Amino acid sequence: MSDEQTSDEQQTIRVMVVDDHPMWRDAVARDLAAAGFDVVATAGDGPQAVRRAQAVSPQVLVLDLNLPGMPGVQVCKELVGADPALRVLVLSASGEHADVLEAVKSGATGYLLKSAGPDELIDAVRRTAAGDPVFTPGLAGLVLGEYRRLASDPLPAASSNEPKAPQLTERETEVLRLVAKGLSYKQIAERLVISHRTVQNHVQNTLGKLQLHNRVELVRYAIERGLDDA
Repeated sequence: MSDEQTSDEQQTIRVMVVDDHPMWRDAVARDLAAAGFDVVATAGDGPQAVRRAQAVSPQVLVLDLNLPGMPGVQVCKELVGADPALRVLVLSASGEHADVLEAVKSGATGYLLKSAGPDELIDAVRRTAAGDPVFTPGLAGLVLGEYRRLASDPLPAASSNEPKAPQLTERETEVLRLVAKGLSYKQIAERLVISHRTVQNHVQNTLGKLQLHNRVELVRYAIERGLDDA
């Protein structure tokens, strides 16, 4: 694929940058714009981030956790709750495990440390927009481990009045199993010899059938049913 084609694709990706340090925020926005992304807004505090994101509807929110007025995890929770299609890439100076897990539980689909270079950030935003989980090396295993820990917690007893679990197609189950193993959408597409878009469609259909909201809940559902070991 040529650089021109890549740039054309990135122009359709609407990105918003949230950080309370103006120089850092402007530098990130500038790097993303120079790479061909459509930077639709920036914000410097939590409440402003929520208002502006709701007004401009970005596809990807590049979000710092340490924000005045409202913590980044709360911003993430509110915006993803209102628009489950929103992808949130946390860009933080903190590599503390508690911060990473809290961000993921709030709906973030990726977590990158601020020590990442511009090329790494650009690639992370592009992959986040495509629905791939993006983590600084070493953090992906931590998140998957937390999924497993959550899945080991006892589930509430099912009521006899609850409807039966929805039936997934064979292909949806296959995709779900690979998601639970921690594969990216691109890796799943290559493994099953289908397009990236088809993988996304299967995941969205599965989320709808299971009445789940994001990849975090989807992975937990799959691990609870032992699909990651299948």
